Amino acid sequence: MTKHTLFVCKSCRRSSEELSENQPCDGSIFLDKITTLSAEKFAAAELEIQTVECLWACNRGCVVAVSNPDKPTYLLGDLPPDEENALALLEFTQMYISHRQGAVDWDELPIQLDSAFLACIPSVINQEIPEP
Repeated sequence: MTKHTLFVCKSCRRSSEELSENQPCDGSIFLDKITTLSAEKFAAAELEIQTVECLWACNRGCVVAVSNPDKPTYLLGDLPPDEENALALLEFTQMYISHRQGAVDWDELPIQLDSAFLACIPSVINQEIPEP
C-alpha cells in the first residue's frame, strides 16, 4: 500500500495581525496538534505528515492537503488550529485512507469540516473523481 501524506502549511495565519517575534503561526500550532494526535491513530507506515512552507491559500488558513498518488488530493482550509478540528481532520484522513479510491461518504464527515473543502484534484494516475 502506498503511504498517504497529510501536507500541513506551517505558515498559515487566520488573521492579518502581525505576530510577535516568538509567537508561532496558527499553522505551526495546528501542525503540533495534528502530529501529537496522529501518533495515537496511525501507524508510521500508513500516514506521513509533511510540513510545507505555504499551500498558497493564505486567506483561508489553516490549510492542509490529504494526498496519495493513486487517489484525488483534497485541499481543506479555514481550519481553526484547535484539538477538535485536528481530530476531525484525522477522522477524515482515516476515511480517505480506508477507501480504495479515496472516496468519502459526505454524510459521515465530521461537522467541523462541512465548509472546509476547497478543492478535489484528480490523481495523476486516475483522472476520475470517485463517487462517494
